[in-house]
Amino acid sequence: MRRSLLTLTFVSLTSMFTLAQAPATGDVPADRQDLRQDRRDVRKDQRDINHDRRDLNHDRADRNQDQRDINHDRRDINKDRVERNQDLKNGNAAAAKAEQRDINHDKHDLNHDRVDRNRDQRDINHDKRDLNHDRADRHQDRKDIRHDKRDLRRDRKGR
Repeated sequence: MRRSLLTLTFVSLTSMFTLAQAPATGDVPADRQDLRQDRRDVRKDQRDINHDRRDLNHDRADRNQDQRDINHDRRDINKDRVERNQDLKNGNAAAAKAEQRDINHDKHDLNHDRVDRNRDQRDINHDKRDLNHDRADRHQDRKDIRHDKRDLRRDRKGR
């Protein structure tokens, strides 16, 4: 009984001594805190990359839709020109005038779609640049994490 009491006392004193030396819960050494921050930065960069990819895909879809609209407007203009020329040939000036209004309207739509397509192309180029820069930043952050881990291991061995 006495022997088990001494063993229990010794174990509890050892545990208390170990707990006194251990950092309190939530306390993290500064270099580990930096490592955590670097990992957060990498995750944030990955979210930015994913956002840029989605934005790039949306811009590509918009550009392709604008190109389809441009092709449709060109077909409409050619069709209206044929009809206008047929009306002029038949001597129907009022119908030819109405077809000319349609042609002008389609030309306006065509120019508007061209401006949209060019804007989307600029956005695509801008998003590609952002994507490449974000990838480079993420690569550098990962490199920093590897170096920080290596330094942590070396510090632990040195102690």
